[in-house]
Amino acid sequence: MRPDTPAENVDHTAEAARLERTAGLYPEDAEALLLRAAAHLELSGDRPTATKLYDRLLSSPEGLDHPLLVRALKASNLWEYGHEAEARAIIEGVRTAAPRDPAPWVIVAEALEHHDELEAAHDTFTEAVRHLLTDVPHPPQPTHPLLFGRHRVRRMLGRPHDEWDALADSVHHLPVSLDELHDPKRVWSLGSENPAELEAEILRLRAELGAYREALSRPFPVAMLHWPAQELTELLEAYPALSEEYPSHSAHLTSIEHSLRELAASGTPNLGIVTGTVPSYEAFAASEGASPNDPTLLPQYATTLAARGRAVAWPPQEGAGCWCGSGRGYGECHGSAA
Repeated sequence: MRPDTPAENVDHTAEAARLERTAGLYPEDAEALLLRAAAHLELSGDRPTATKLYDRLLSSPEGLDHPLLVRALKASNLWEYGHEAEARAIIEGVRTAAPRDPAPWVIVAEALEHHDELEAAHDTFTEAVRHLLTDVPHPPQPTHPLLFGRHRVRRMLGRPHDEWDALADSVHHLPVSLDELHDPKRVWSLGSENPAELEAEILRLRAELGAYREALSRPFPVAMLHWPAQELTELLEAYPALSEEYPSHSAHLTSIEHSLRELAASGTPNLGIVTGTVPSYEAFAASEGASPNDPTLLPQYATTLAARGRAVAWPPQEGAGCWCGSGRGYGECHGSAA
């Protein structure tokens, strides 16, 4: 199920249960799947059970890829059903840890904002942008909610624009300006009896809703399947019929980059790359009742990995390492001809 499926068409409890079952089948993807399950539980109103899922993740002996994200989500959820003191303690721990990932910052800052802790929310947003964006010429897309959130809170506090607000304005591309979207007086417009004022506010709300939907909607990407060199060698030794698909590892990597650029040029959005492993591919083939030698199984395997949250967005952000795992920057590796 796509995360942007309309709420009225979702049985959140059933979807959470389905995701938990899927996490049991694919333990390597449990973190992403259980986070989605917890989100459905929160939407269903079952916040205590969502907290249990967060605790289950945090106590995992295998460790997590994004532990601070899980802690931030847990704090936000706890505060919503009365556990303010524990939530505040977790939020302070996340801030002290100063993650390099923008998502935990956004979650804890918005939790403070939602509970009218505007000064604390402002300080948290400001810490985050200074930590992540100082001397960064082009803010990557995942950091935009930090800039927008800080701008919004400063408008509510009546603070004057500063350099970070100007940066927020520069990355905002909707027809309604941030100053209009974040105007504290807008709420009074909804009670106006003037049709023109009401129509103007409806236009603003539509623009704001569009921004939220763009930020929150994460449809499964069109994902290309990538095999690391050792995995590809093992794959072809076990299933030589796939040699026609993969004449060499370098050709495989070149084909991925070429295909993604063609898709991007055609206007296809939300492109990504998933990395395969031989055991995972064999398990997928068995679940489909098919032979791993069948090349038509490969795109289905890629789609399944993407649906399990395994896709990495392409192209990589500016300054990030290349998707191929060479250790070089994308601009110096497969992105050099872009």
